[in-house]
Order: sequence, then C-alpha cells, then structure tokens
Amino acid sequence: MIATESVKRGIAGAIGVGLRAPHLAAFVADRPAIGWLEVHAENYMGGGAAPAQLDAIRCDYPLSLHGVGLSLGSADGLDEAHLLRLKNLVERYEPCRVSEHLAWSMAGGTYLNDLLPLPYTEESLAIVARHVARAQEVLGRKLLVENPSSYLRFRHSTIAEPDFLAELVRRTGCGLLCDVNNIYVSATNLGFDAACYLDALPPMAVGEIHLAGHAEVMRSGAALLIDDHGSPVPPPVWALYGSALRRFGAVATLVEWDKNLPALPVLLDEARKAERAALATLGDYAAAS
Repeated sequence: MIATESVKRGIAGAIGVGLRAPHLAAFVADRPAIGWLEVHAENYMGGGAAPAQLDAIRCDYPLSLHGVGLSLGSADGLDEAHLLRLKNLVERYEPCRVSEHLAWSMAGGTYLNDLLPLPYTEESLAIVARHVARAQEVLGRKLLVENPSSYLRFRHSTIAEPDFLAELVRRTGCGLLCDVNNIYVSATNLGFDAACYLDALPPMAVGEIHLAGHAEVMRSGAALLIDDHGSPVPPPVWALYGSALRRFGAVATLVEWDKNLPALPVLLDEARKAERAALATLGDYAAAS
C-alpha cells in the first residue's frame, strides 16, 4: 500500500483518496494500493449495491466518513433523523474518522444542496458548539470539523475563522479537518495570510488534512478562486501543505478530486505526490529538530 515507506521512516500519516462512484468498480475488482479511502456519508444512506460494495472494500482499506448534510451551523437545530442515519453508518462501517463541514445546508426542513457560510459570532459559535456536542454524543466518537472555502466576509463577524475553530475545539473536544486548499482559496479571495491561519489552529486537534485543486474565474476585473476539486493540486497548495505538515506533524492526508474526475491511475499518482511531499517535508523537519 502507499505509505509503506512512510511507516518505515516513522511517518505515520497515511495518504488516501476520495472514493467516487466511477472508481468504485475498479477498487472492488483490483484493490489498488492506497493508504485509506474517504466516502461521502450521504451516498451510502440508501439502498442499492453501493453499501454492499463498501462492505467488501472496508475489509482491505481503512474508511473515513465525510458528511455534507449534517448542517452544523443551522439555527434550526440538527436533523435528528439524519444524525441517526449517520450513526447507523458509523456502526456498520466502523470508520477511522468521521468529519463534517463548518457550514449550514438546511433551513425550515429543506436541504439546500450547498455548504453555506455562517457569520463568526458568539451566537453562531454557541449554536455550532451545541450541535457538535450533540453529534459526538449520538455518534459516540470525536467529530472532525472542516474549515470552509470563503468568497465573502460577513461584516458583523467578530471572531476570526481559525480562532472560531480553536474555541470550538476547546468547548467540545472535537477535532479539526484542515483543508489546505480551502485555506489557500479563502486567503486569496479575502486577503489574509494563510500561514498565520495555520499558526492559529491548535496543532493537537488536527486529525486530517485535505488537498485539492481549484478554479480561477474573473469577477469585476479581479480573480476569484473557486474550490471545485476539479484539477490537480497546484504548486501554491503543495507549498502550504508543507507548512501544514511542519505545524501539525504526520497527519493523515486526503487528495480530493470530485469534478472532471480523472482516470484512477491519475488520482493515485496525485496521492503518490502527496506521499513524496510528506516524506521530504517531515524527513527534513525531523533532521533539523
């Protein structure tokens, strides 16, 4: 498997990829080498062949469940039926990690099929903390909360995003999923220092890192980055990944690619790039320590 050499050299953070439907048959048939797989939880809450195929795959690969519908930032409260479905998945697949987004996606009982931003205020922090605590109570395990990609800044936000996440960790004991691409996208769009953002996160709370590509569009004569997971990881994100590894150590890393999905060998090659980057960064860092 990928990361075998990493383990030999004392680097425990394995490299994984997102398991998407077009690649599912190849993983079932060929069992390509990779450290772990992430699946979107909502894709396996129904019937059909996919849940049974995942049962077979989990015999050979550690799994991570990544939710997109829990709506931690919703003022309406958590959907307890959805939370129960997630609990059932956790019990069935016994994932190594469970994660969700710092966002909201539900209002008035209607799912909006998007991860929407929330203002960073004491009121919203209390809401998210209450929801994270409830989710962890029901699931019986720590939840990793992912930082979002941002395209606007709420005028009445009073807390910086990394400080919001750090306080969420302090209040709930949750972990963090550090999406390096999201940090780079947000820093570029909103004009803050990505390295300072990393430095503000509590290192021991980070349980997973995400890498992905993004798109650039022009809006009113200025470039806007869009977190679309539709291309290889670009050089500035690789550079920020190195900074994240030096800050957080050997953390499990996922390569995300959801749009314009490439052939599986191309995706696996991106994972090998991540492993080489981790080996080079952490090896050099350990030698200098």
